[in-house]
Order: sequence, then C-alpha cells, then structure tokens
Amino acid sequence: MTVAFGTVPTPLGDFLVAVTEDGVAATAFQDGDGVRKAVLARLGLPETADPARTLQATTELAEYFAGRRRAFTVQIDWRLMSPLQRRVLGTLTTTVGYGHVTTYGALAEASGAGVPARAIGSVMGSNPIPVVVPCHRVVAGNGLGGFSGGEGVEDKRWLLTLEGYLQPTLDWAL
Repeated sequence: MTVAFGTVPTPLGDFLVAVTEDGVAATAFQDGDGVRKAVLARLGLPETADPARTLQATTELAEYFAGRRRAFTVQIDWRLMSPLQRRVLGTLTTTVGYGHVTTYGALAEASGAGVPARAIGSVMGSNPIPVVVPCHRVVAGNGLGGFSGGEGVEDKRWLLTLEGYLQPTLDWAL
C-alpha cells in the first residue's frame, strides 16, 4: 500500500490530502516537506506520485472551500484509525451534516463508544482527516470548544461560517 499527496489552495492556505489505494487517509491545514514526512511517518506507508488517485479528493475539497460542495463522496480509508476513532468519527460523518453541529457529549452518546465527552474531544483532536471527517462540527456545550487544525479555533470558526452555522463578523475600520 502507498500514499499519494495532493494540495488544494484554500482561503486558509494550502490544504494537503493524502490518499491510499482505499481512500483519503489524512488531511492537513498546511503543506510542505515537513508535513508530508510527518504524515508518511504516521501512516507508515511509502509515497507514490499518483495525481489520478488524488483527483477526486482535491476536486471535492476545492469545491467545498469555494462553497460549492456540501457533502463529500470520496472514499475514506478508515483502516489506519483506532477502533474508537472509527466508531466516533464514523458516527460524526454519517449523522452531522453541513451547516449543523453536535456537542461532544451528544456525540459520545450517539456513537455508543462508552467514553465521556472529554474523551470525544481527544478523538476530535486526533482526527487524521479534518474537513472531510468534519470534527469542526463538534462544539462544546458552552461555546465552540477547541480545534487542532490550522490556526486552531479561528479556522473552526471560518469553516462553520462557510457552512452557514455561524454568521460572518464585520471588522469595521475606523
């Protein structure tokens, strides 16, 4: 098994996608040699150049970031995740759609994972496929909660604004 990389220019910067023969295995809010090496080390797979393999994922991500895609159809390679990640992130992917959110506690209950909300936060923080597996749609009961992708909670806010869950804020120059 190998992994091919693709890059999508977005308003948040270059977004990296890593695709195995079975689907998207990782994404990152930045691209570069260091990020790619870290993804390869985490996945334990050799790299291959295969633009055809990454085409669907990069196209769908470009459409999403441009506001023209509300759901991903690209395959996800779940095999490289822990059983807890597969259960919780799989539940998230199939139950919380574009423009909607859930809380850490509600996702803990819906997934039947038998872990507390705090553990769900850890699963979200270790999500290897942010955006495609929409961990940004999981919020705290009293606010947005955290976000480990990109610029942190500001990127979470941007994604939720793109999806229409949050209203854009206006910065008035004086």
